[in-house]
Amino acid sequence: MAKKKSNIKLILGSILSMALIVGLLFGYHFYRYIYASNVKMETDQKIFVIESDWTYEKVARSLLENRIISNAESFDWVAKKKRYTTHVKSGRFQIQNGWSNTELINHIRLAGNSSPVKVTFHTISRLSQLAAIVGNQIEADSAELMEAFLDSDWMSRYGVTKQTAQAIFIPNTYELYWNTSGRQFTKRMTQEFDHFWTVERKEKAKTLNLSPIEVSILASIVEAETKKNDEMPKVAGLYLNRLKIGMRLQSDPTVVFALNKPGIHRVYFADLKIESPYNTYIYKGLPPGPIGFPSTKALNAVLDSFESKYIYMCAKPDYSGYHNFANSYNQHLRYAAKYRAFLKRQGIR
Repeated sequence: MAKKKSNIKLILGSILSMALIVGLLFGYHFYRYIYASNVKMETDQKIFVIESDWTYEKVARSLLENRIISNAESFDWVAKKKRYTTHVKSGRFQIQNGWSNTELINHIRLAGNSSPVKVTFHTISRLSQLAAIVGNQIEADSAELMEAFLDSDWMSRYGVTKQTAQAIFIPNTYELYWNTSGRQFTKRMTQEFDHFWTVERKEKAKTLNLSPIEVSILASIVEAETKKNDEMPKVAGLYLNRLKIGMRLQSDPTVVFALNKPGIHRVYFADLKIESPYNTYIYKGLPPGPIGFPSTKALNAVLDSFESKYIYMCAKPDYSGYHNFANSYNQHLRYAAKYRAFLKRQGIR
């Protein structure tokens, strides 16, 4: 009887030992699934983009194809336990090498963890160019952005047209989430526009008998005429003088815009005859819209323009990028003659 009890104890002990071993194996298996490193990349960090229309299956497949995770089975198991399969968030996520499945899923399941992108734009002249530049840096493509730029409700709310809408977009570097939509981008730009146009700046514009949009139009011409920040107020003052006396602005950059030939360096007499409301050699006053996206420096140059009687300007006969200014046409002709002589000496026709 004692021997029988001893055998039973041995059997029970063996069963308990086996159960413990199996439990430990299962425990280690699940521990490895949950906490062990499954992100084994060739670099310390990698950007992983999840698009708005991606399903969980697409995310898991892309993680494997891009060699971010090494074990798809363990990732899938943890994803289901954490209910990530039905809570996929789009974004641009920075992944760290050595992460476990838990760390990876906790990171990509929150849209707030999406890494921002820095979008920069300047020295462009048309909305289509802006759409192309921004569309290459965020999820929204150029078509979606153009649709948002020309949305009739938005234009009506801000009192802009297809010609003046670009006045809202002030060049700078902006941090945006990668999955920013076209409408969200436009909303952000209108917020930046409102932030720039303080009560003080609006009062300055009013003193010049200009609206904020008209200031932007003039500033775009000023910035196209000179790249010298210290000269911008003087150029702005010259054009304001022309507006006051009803003189045509006669700005070459407006003709370049009308020709739609960005980058050309010389405007010929034949070009000045192009029929376009942007041709300020033909039509008085401001053109119907900006010919570029003026910087805050150009906008402020108009608002704080240099007071003078200048109504003429001509490039200096050197490569400085500065201009000679004149009150009279005769003085202007003398400056122009010197500049033409300079070009001739340089072999430029």
